[in-house]
Amino acid sequence: MAMHNGLAGTEKTVQFSREELNEGWAELGRTPRVLAKIKFGAKTDLGRIRENNEDKFDFYEPEDPAVLATKGVFYGLADGMGGHSAGQIACELALKVVIRSYYANQSSDTHASLRRAVEEANSLIYDTAQMITERNGMGTTLTAVIVREDMLTVVQVGDSRAYLVRDEEITQITEDHSWVSEQVRNGSMTLEEAQASPFRNIITRSIGTSSSVEADITTHPLQEDDIIIMCSDGLSGHLDISEIRNAVLEHSPSIAATRLIEEANERGGRDNITVLVISVRELKSYESDAEDEAGAAQLAYSASDQPKSEKRVWGRRK
Repeated sequence: MAMHNGLAGTEKTVQFSREELNEGWAELGRTPRVLAKIKFGAKTDLGRIRENNEDKFDFYEPEDPAVLATKGVFYGLADGMGGHSAGQIACELALKVVIRSYYANQSSDTHASLRRAVEEANSLIYDTAQMITERNGMGTTLTAVIVREDMLTVVQVGDSRAYLVRDEEITQITEDHSWVSEQVRNGSMTLEEAQASPFRNIITRSIGTSSSVEADITTHPLQEDDIIIMCSDGLSGHLDISEIRNAVLEHSPSIAATRLIEEANERGGRDNITVLVISVRELKSYESDAEDEAGAAQLAYSASDQPKSEKRVWGRRK
């Protein structure tokens, strides 16, 4: 990872390459027990009110068997906050650092690796905000998932959300870290009151706004035909849970993401809107998948090895 650190007033950036993240994995010789065949769609939108998009999504889909077995694939979104474009910087830093840190660590302990990655992102964003006056108070939410074999691990900081659709039923699998959600959980406020509250945008946890942060990390078994949805509050603030469910059941992931954002904009588009839809099409043993690929390659080779028929040249009769 290349970090450019300087004196106060100098921005920090984080860069990494696929080659850097894959370095050293081949020697481990690991292979996944199961591969999840995924169809993925995502979209982010400015909305109708905001001048800047402080939402961002990112993903990392390694192909190396050892990386897939140990770390899985990553999908995530961040919703930044802070003036003077600080939210844009915070969400980009958070996603880059989390991906870089998570895959640079060759431990198979998904929870520990994610927690360490979130802490690293938090430290970088917090330090940047302390160094640069215009960045004071910047921070971001983070909602991300790791699909590793037939397990789904979710990491959550803030009020962006993840949902799971299974057997046509939808469940929110993250907990909002917001003031109104805490009031609902302790019985001081109804859900309807929370949705109408002027304090609904106050979040109680975020990455970068304090020197430390606690992420919620949970793991769930995956099944074929599961659909995972992640979204910023620009979507969940306009659509109810049943509307989100219907969209992902009726459309492919990419079309569902587009339709959901269009619907949120039609209802006002008060905030930036980001949606990721991940459809688990198949859970297949790694060995059988490798055998299928080998068989397909052999068929392609055999076909190309056949003698080609003489090409007939057609012309115009005089």
